[in-house]
Amino acid sequence: MPREMPIAQPLCSPGMTIELRHLRAFLAIAEEGTITRAATRLHTGQPALSRTLRQLEGHLGVRLIDRSTHHLELTAAGRAFRDKATAALAAVDTVLDPRTLTALPLRLGHPWAALGDHTIPLLRRWADEHPNVPLELRRIDDRTAGLTQGKVDVALMRGEVTAPGLVTELLLDEERVAVVPADSDLADRSVLTLADLATWPIALNTVAGTTTLDLWSTTARPATTIEVTNTDEWLTSIAVGRAVGISTSATPRLHTHPAIVYRPLADAPPVPLFLAWHRGTPTHPAIPALVRLTRDLLAAAAHGPAIG
Repeated sequence: MPREMPIAQPLCSPGMTIELRHLRAFLAIAEEGTITRAATRLHTGQPALSRTLRQLEGHLGVRLIDRSTHHLELTAAGRAFRDKATAALAAVDTVLDPRTLTALPLRLGHPWAALGDHTIPLLRRWADEHPNVPLELRRIDDRTAGLTQGKVDVALMRGEVTAPGLVTELLLDEERVAVVPADSDLADRSVLTLADLATWPIALNTVAGTTTLDLWSTTARPATTIEVTNTDEWLTSIAVGRAVGISTSATPRLHTHPAIVYRPLADAPPVPLFLAWHRGTPTHPAIPALVRLTRDLLAAAAHGPAIG
């Protein structure tokens, strides 16, 4: 590999302008893991792509990618910059989308289950009350449902919200449910406990799930886990009988499957459900209206069943 210029030396002129191509080049390298694959993806040459990366690092004054191994790795600064670059490009793509010239959609992200039984009523009432502002429901397998990456304007998030710079609105607490294969002996019981599930492998969604082994005491934890990265993999592992899972009461309405059944879980704590959006940055002007409508919908549902 050619000897690289130390980062302390200037890699571009002080007055150089960083362009969108620099961000796209960095993200392609970060996602592909090698300069070669990133260059192929961007239809450019490896020397030109390496030069673009050095220009960006020189402008920022930090090393973004560790080149000491065959497979490139992001540095700590590179990981932080990746989220910012992703959000910046998403914002630019939104601005340049001709559809936004007539109506700016409100993008509502969720990693799974959305608002449960209340999802369809929310979408219908929004369409009736805000016909000029489309509400787009987007499922994104990410802890913040794409919010920190700029892919959505507001997100439904379950469990503790730890991402910095977000405003949160607690909507409700959802009871946990056990999710088991329909042909298992567990499916014959009306209510299950954590001890019942501990005899099976537990399916854990490590990207967006809220279930961890901390639900069990250290002396009674399941011996085996199956890690998955999205809701579809999680459902499939349970449906084929490889594992059991734990979710919330919102899941049965939106994720039905003939090979799985949901049962109340008697001894697990509930999961808080939040609406979250960015603090102090330009946000979609319709977010306050969405918060109010969601509050009203849930308050009305507390006095009767949701109709969808």
